[in-house]
Amino acid sequence: MAGVFEIYVKTHFSAAHALTGYDGDCSRIHGHNWMVEVSIQCRKLDDVGIGIDFKDVKDAVEEITQGLDHCMLNDHPAFQSVNPTSENVAMFLYKQLGSHLNNEYTKVSRVKVFEAPGAGAAYWEE
Repeated sequence: MAGVFEIYVKTHFSAAHALTGYDGDCSRIHGHNWMVEVSIQCRKLDDVGIGIDFKDVKDAVEEITQGLDHCMLNDHPAFQSVNPTSENVAMFLYKQLGSHLNNEYTKVSRVKVFEAPGAGAAYWEE
């Protein structure tokens, strides 16, 4: 079995949301300092010994989260038909990052999103 490397980057953004249909405080507009952890599987290293450059991953994450930062997530096009829950934010980031970073040797393996320390969701596809 061939070995697989997994690298990750962590970042954050600030945004508000409200959960439609939720019976509780989260149905009202409130904000979070969202933490994001992106993991990338690498099946091959380049001549330097790098599977994927951290800078490339950070740049892709920054490009996508920049559109979420300091906004009302419910107003974002990605969340017009689904609640901007941690689960749905993680899935959105996973799919967006995959279209930027996936290739023959690298694949976004998991995206974790935290609304608060100790509370979040992860998304991946098998």
